[in-house]
Amino acid sequence: HILIDFTLEEDGYDPVFYGQEALQAALADLLPEAEARAIYRLLDEQQEASNQLGSLYRDVGRRYISAFAVIAATLAAVPLPFATMPVLTTLQVSMVGLLGRLYGQTLSLSQAGGVVSAIAGGFVAQAIGRELVKFIPGLGSVLAASWAAGYTWALGEGACVYFGDLMGGKKPDPEKIQAAMNEAYTAAKERFRQQKS
Repeated sequence: HILIDFTLEEDGYDPVFYGQEALQAALADLLPEAEARAIYRLLDEQQEASNQLGSLYRDVGRRYISAFAVIAATLAAVPLPFATMPVLTTLQVSMVGLLGRLYGQTLSLSQAGGVVSAIAGGFVAQAIGRELVKFIPGLGSVLAASWAAGYTWALGEGACVYFGDLMGGKKPDPEKIQAAMNEAYTAAKERFRQQKS
């Protein structure tokens, strides 16, 4: 049933809204809660969408990283002490530039080099030490190759975190980047070693 009011304004009848106070009280109680729930749901969905988008970018990025890691390993397996390092660095800078483009950042080679320096942190110091591994005959080149693959992969993962933060309007978090690099380095090195054996 629908109630229709046929009274006219000139009839001089003052309408009474029965239960108006109760309705106002209920709305005052429920609306903020409903609004908060809607906002939280929206934020959850936005966070989930953001996470999915981040994962999508990371998955595409990993295809590039994988190719560069294999090239780096191949280069490092060649027993030419210290000659590998400049070539490896150029390769890694190119990879970071490409990943930057994927995340909507256009970088020159020197800017990409700056990003590598910024995210590599302690890894660069390790790089020179690991290069010495090549002096160990036989075993050295396999170790160097697995290190180069792991290091390149770690740089790629670190770059994805770095560019992902920038894309999300956040300041890149060095701790998050280092954690991603450490995890990626260990996993990639292990994976490469297993493929070689």
